[in-house]
Amino acid sequence: MHGRLIHRSAPFAIALVASLALVTTGCGTGSNATTRADGVKLVKAGTLTTCTHLPYPPFQLEKDGKAVGFDVAMIDLVAKDLGVKQQIIDKSFETIKTGADLNAGICDVAAAGMTITAERKQNIDFSSPYFQADQALLTRKGVSAKTLADIKSKKIKMGSQSATTGESKAHDEGLDPTSFESSDAELNGLRTGQVDVIIQDYPVVQTWLKDPADAAKFELAGFVRTGEQYGFAVKKNGNPQLLKAINKALATAKSDGTYRKLYEQWIGPMPEGADAQ
Repeated sequence: MHGRLIHRSAPFAIALVASLALVTTGCGTGSNATTRADGVKLVKAGTLTTCTHLPYPPFQLEKDGKAVGFDVAMIDLVAKDLGVKQQIIDKSFETIKTGADLNAGICDVAAAGMTITAERKQNIDFSSPYFQADQALLTRKGVSAKTLADIKSKKIKMGSQSATTGESKAHDEGLDPTSFESSDAELNGLRTGQVDVIIQDYPVVQTWLKDPADAAKFELAGFVRTGEQYGFAVKKNGNPQLLKAINKALATAKSDGTYRKLYEQWIGPMPEGADAQ
């Protein structure tokens, strides 16, 4: 993806045990930071702490007081391999993509539907790609805007999510979209008529259109092919063994069918080659 930027007065954590119940948590390196015998560094012993940014369905969202989604499920596979529990901390996407949270010892891994880019690689170490993503244009029904060129030439009111690759792509094409702090706020901008078209990651748009109320008003107008790939991230040059464990879990999930199962559960029919190693 991209990025989201919601400022919250206090981040909260979700312990991915049986209940995944939301609980308030503080942040910091803590006194329980440890390096395991296998070389994996954890900011809290016995726990794989994950920074994400909620909500961003279908990758991470709250449902019935629980944290669920594709990213949640994938990192839970890593935690299982390590024999620990996963704990999720909700953070600003800005501090996730810059590596600030990882550098501060707030979390071990970042899992936030995050596109691998050269700029972000300067600040964090990415796993192998775990998801191929393109952007999509969602419009009010009756608005004709199949491409960014259409939007520009017709001067259609456009919205984007702050600090995302979709927003960057729009800027690259000479557009100046209204910037919203989160994907929810962006969709609300379309609902309330602030904008007539928005750009967002295709899986997110697909999830929105599963809601009959949204499907009745909006439609997928077109794709913006970007060749984006999502990756999980760890501290730059700071946790190579954890990165190795993440890549191993991804490879295993793709080879044994677990990846396909989770993809179809959270996203939908899996395109050919989406699980390529």
